[in-house]
Amino acid sequence: MSFPEHRPRRLRRTPAVRRLARETHLVPSQLVLPMFVREGITEPSPIGSMPGIVQHSMDSLRRAVAEAAEQRIGGVMLFGVPEVRDAVGSGADDPNGILNRATEAVVAEVGDAVVVQTDLCLDEFTDHGHCGVLRADGAVDNDATLERYTAMGLAQARAGSAMLGLSGMMDGQVGAVREALDAEGFTDTLVLAYSAKYAGAFYGPFREAVDSQLKGDRRSYQLDPGNGREGVREALLDVEEGADIVMVKPALPYLDVLADVKASVDVPVWAYQVSGEYAMVEAAAAHGWIDRRGAIMESLLGIRRAGADAILTYWALEAARWLREEL
Repeated sequence: MSFPEHRPRRLRRTPAVRRLARETHLVPSQLVLPMFVREGITEPSPIGSMPGIVQHSMDSLRRAVAEAAEQRIGGVMLFGVPEVRDAVGSGADDPNGILNRATEAVVAEVGDAVVVQTDLCLDEFTDHGHCGVLRADGAVDNDATLERYTAMGLAQARAGSAMLGLSGMMDGQVGAVREALDAEGFTDTLVLAYSAKYAGAFYGPFREAVDSQLKGDRRSYQLDPGNGREGVREALLDVEEGADIVMVKPALPYLDVLADVKASVDVPVWAYQVSGEYAMVEAAAAHGWIDRRGAIMESLLGIRRAGADAILTYWALEAARWLREEL
């Protein structure tokens, strides 16, 4: 009887050895919590397709970001849900608009304890639900949209946002916003480019969360799910235009793109574990089909292993608590 020459199982023999031999690590500071704040409500409003996630009132938002700071997660990404929308998303750059007021409140609550980030896109603020200004034929006008993005970016910077999350997928958006920020003296404001944002089927619950008015789809500006090299190209262009960080979104269906982007750029690479990814795990766990905690942590580790330096995830607070329990 012959015996194995190599015994890699020795590195898996006990929990202590497995911890010591682990190649990929996750810590709370690598997690960013997306948060929704809705204008005109006084109590948090549950989101049906995202169990455990709510649209916040201003008061509940303050309490939630204080908890985020206590858990020492890396940041919060704010999304605003306005009462009134119009064709050009006027509420996006209104200093009294819900997102800008919420940003001021969050910065006042937690200061620099977490990195306060804001979504820079028009879709929550337009009555047609698209990420930009529409032409007469209904197509998104790229360059007219850039003008709106620069106004929105300046409003968010004035409100105190430390990082602007450019998620609209317009050509030239990073360069336009970076130039506007620098011209107004906001040279320290970070730009997070949603570089490889794919037009897919995993955003449904998010659209409920922001009460999206979208009719049709966004395939003319978000990436085709079959294209991997294009995601790398977009990331390289965004870095050239001045992006401080680039993002791949969604996360789990595009781990190959994430790994390729990580190998191609010299700035931090993030990933967004989107609403559909969250909803699938929550639904399966509610039926008893999977181990909820195990699936959450395995999915986060998988995204980190593929190359993400940080992850936007709706489980940020819960995962941070678990991680701190393990210390």
